[in-house]
Amino acid sequence: MSERESMPYDVVIVGAGPAGLSAAIRLKQLANEAGAELAVCVLEKGSEVGAHILSGAVIDPKALDELLPEWRDQGCPMAEVPVTENHHWVLTATRQFSMPEFLTPPFMHNEGCYTGSLGNMCRWLAEQAEALGVEIFPGFAAAEILFNEDGSVKGVATGDMGVARDGTHKPDYQPGLELHARYTFFAEGVRGHLSKELQRIFNLREGVQPQVYGLGVKELWDVAPDKHEPGKVIHTQGWPLSEGTNGGGFLYHQSNGQVALGFVTWLNYCNPHTSPFQEMQKWKTHPAIAAILEGGKRVSYGARAISDGGWQSVPKLTFPGGALIGCSAGFVNVPRIKGTHTAMKTGMMAAEAAFAAVKAGRQADELADYTTAYENSWVYKELRQVRNTLPLVEKYGDGLGTLLAGVTMWAEYLRIRMPFTMKHHADHESLWRKDMVEPPVYPKPDGKLTFDRLSSVFISNTNHEEDQPVHLTLKDADVPIAHNLPLYGEPARLYCPAGVYEVVGEDEGDPKFVINAQNCVHCKTCDIKDPTQNINWVVPEGGGGPNYPNM
Repeated sequence: MSERESMPYDVVIVGAGPAGLSAAIRLKQLANEAGAELAVCVLEKGSEVGAHILSGAVIDPKALDELLPEWRDQGCPMAEVPVTENHHWVLTATRQFSMPEFLTPPFMHNEGCYTGSLGNMCRWLAEQAEALGVEIFPGFAAAEILFNEDGSVKGVATGDMGVARDGTHKPDYQPGLELHARYTFFAEGVRGHLSKELQRIFNLREGVQPQVYGLGVKELWDVAPDKHEPGKVIHTQGWPLSEGTNGGGFLYHQSNGQVALGFVTWLNYCNPHTSPFQEMQKWKTHPAIAAILEGGKRVSYGARAISDGGWQSVPKLTFPGGALIGCSAGFVNVPRIKGTHTAMKTGMMAAEAAFAAVKAGRQADELADYTTAYENSWVYKELRQVRNTLPLVEKYGDGLGTLLAGVTMWAEYLRIRMPFTMKHHADHESLWRKDMVEPPVYPKPDGKLTFDRLSSVFISNTNHEEDQPVHLTLKDADVPIAHNLPLYGEPARLYCPAGVYEVVGEDEGDPKFVINAQNCVHCKTCDIKDPTQNINWVVPEGGGGPNYPNM
């Protein structure tokens, strides 16, 4: 018999991001409208709601308008800074060229959008949810999927607390808690470890393209008052990325004299010497970017993987007893660089399907109405019209690829449907041998404009209880040194933006692979990019990880 206590709910939601909180709010709205009782809880692995939320962010309020129409007058922090200017720069090493806005379809223009902290917006959404009666448990990481005897999902269990690295129980040991539900929503964000397991168990990826990803590395800066232009939005492409590497930068003028800036490197890159963190540092040295940051101060840092696969990579959304919502399924509109509005809407659609099922007395079956709603929604239409953008840029490069992508987006916008859908290739399959390519040249950190990874992790407020099982697990402990090091130079030590992975003793002829798990910012890049898929990210003890303020 399990020593764990259990709690019953109608709906359990894993993850207090935009999708999970929107689902919770919608469930309670529907219950209140019907005069019904509905027990809803949300689990959040971060120490507080918003602690692990990281995004640019420029947000299309479409879903928020549907969910909470009066949000602009209810203290939502996202209402503080509407977008006032939209710029797209093509960079060379020393120059910038502005792309005329009329060349891009209207949905790319950011008209009516807002810029600010997605973490703060989630904190506000949590307040709205709790006011409606939703129970939110921050600091509790969902570590295990629970199943009914018929194989349907029964709920989740939180991880045990107070377990030492060797597996023994410390004096403060507490067993996890089981949360049973009629339906369980998984809103873990990108590459959620339970969502990944569900896709395997229920074969949810059959017939769809592999999910592909980018790594976004972000900083928050206080800038000089004369350089701050609230509402100005800048996106860049081109330099410093070398041939065979794609991505781009962003710089958003937000509230309180701050700019949010970052760089996204698509994880399909082939050069194993590439460091997405250092690509971001190098990008800041461009004269046009450095001029904005001159006289400013970096105040926060973080990194997060982004689901870039789009329409053709969305898996089957439902399984007996639950559903995938938000970035757990991957609804990011890549050319718009937006996923919050689509994540929120999918959470709302799943909530409507679950409420109808509970009202009808059902439980632990498939929420087919959610899939139907998605296929008839503006989310589906929006993703479908941009489905070929990323594959075209990947195949034909920044120049020709961008041109072809623009043509297809205009055609789809004008309702000229392209008769093809391009394919994706899994990111971990793309690396070349280390002897086939030259390492990029990166600037030495100066501590003013450019920085190293460890000082960056420090200002992400990342913390894990050191004496706990390592949450970055290896399927085969020999692979990093025996396989990855001779072939690729062990790329984990470069693609990780937090300095988690090291190879020590290489100069002495006795290399050892070291995992500094306490540095992990939960970006999931290692789980995605490792060439043999040998690294498996699982949740650490609840409350561990970064604590992002205003990110």
